[in-house]
Amino acid sequence: MLPAALRLRDFRRVFLAQVISTFGDFFVPIAISFAVLDLTGSASDLGLVLFARILGQVLLFLAGGVWADRLPRQHVMVASNVVRFFSQGLLGFLLIGGHAQIWQLVALQFVHGAATGVFRPAASGLTPQLVPPDQLQAANGLMYLTLGIGGIGGPAVGGVLVATAGAGWALVGDAITFAVAAILLARIPPLGYPQRPRESFWRELAGGWWEVRSRTWLWASIVDFAAFQMIYLATIMVLGPLVAKESLGGAGAWAGILVAFSFGTLLGNAWSMRVRPKRPLIFAWTIILLTGPSLVLLAFRAPAWSIALTEIGSGLSIGVAGTLWETTLQRNVPPAALSRVSAYDWMGSTALRPLGLAIVGPIAAAIGVKETLLAAFALTMISSLTLLLIPDMWRITDEAAADRPAVVPDETLGAEAEQASAAVASNRAK
Repeated sequence: MLPAALRLRDFRRVFLAQVISTFGDFFVPIAISFAVLDLTGSASDLGLVLFARILGQVLLFLAGGVWADRLPRQHVMVASNVVRFFSQGLLGFLLIGGHAQIWQLVALQFVHGAATGVFRPAASGLTPQLVPPDQLQAANGLMYLTLGIGGIGGPAVGGVLVATAGAGWALVGDAITFAVAAILLARIPPLGYPQRPRESFWRELAGGWWEVRSRTWLWASIVDFAAFQMIYLATIMVLGPLVAKESLGGAGAWAGILVAFSFGTLLGNAWSMRVRPKRPLIFAWTIILLTGPSLVLLAFRAPAWSIALTEIGSGLSIGVAGTLWETTLQRNVPPAALSRVSAYDWMGSTALRPLGLAIVGPIAAAIGVKETLLAAFALTMISSLTLLLIPDMWRITDEAAADRPAVVPDETLGAEAEQASAAVASNRAK
């Protein structure tokens, strides 16, 4: 049976656009890696290209949030996809023609990352405008589901393209997915919310920051996300393949572990469309503790199948927690500031990951791989458990948040949803 949110025309277009572009995104890690290694064979050059992409995201998140709160969000997303179509397509044809140089890869991946930084705050703010309040969590679950779908099928198709046609054609394929996504998004009519007085860019940015710092549950969670990406993700991304190569059987074993994680996220996304915890943040930050066992098993070089099992749990926990977090954010932040708040969320979550990627290798060389993995486990668990001690986390309930109506287009919801939203708004005004 088709989920209710997918029966809404405009949300269905956003979902399909996300499925298509995310599928293409998973071509990129393989294509970029082989493109750089074929050009120079330098791991340092590869690191520079990957760093440029993350840097572009971090630098444009905040600007993207302001623009998405000023302009129709789907128009911002279309512009981002158009930029990424040209950046990836140009890079692909440079590689196909044999004219690519490392500085071009760095520059074009920076542009790609910057466009992604503009896209994400707009996407976070758009979903509540497309679905009624009672379908918001399910809609977020569907959007996160696209990552699991892309994570399972994208690398396989990307690998075949790189192996048979070359890295350049894989990047051209990625560019085409952005073009298709832009066409789908362009068909959504302009959506909005009650207009507010236009302020300067910097005042609007400051207004978004005030929304963040005035909510302890919000800024504390962002701090934890930053620690999670810097410590947990960096450690497992750098040391996981190393352990697999030395003790688990090589690349095949690590690929199996990654597939298990993607399968777990699919399970988590499917579950998140149905689970309704009374205190969503407490539930989310408790279940995220399931990410820890993989670090311990890697530290002791347990069999690959056992690590794959724990990575199913990791993927499930991240899939559920991500959906609950996105829904909580959308329900508890004013709609007119949502994209700016989301931008601070994305920037805070991502900014320290390059630092983690840079330092985890030297730390492991200094104190040992096992010791680094166990330290990462301990720090990740302490950070997540600390969130459970913050009273503000316990005050956020599903019932308390459900009384804020979403802003939605009339023609997509039908009369019953319009009447329900109007009734809620009337009750709040009394």
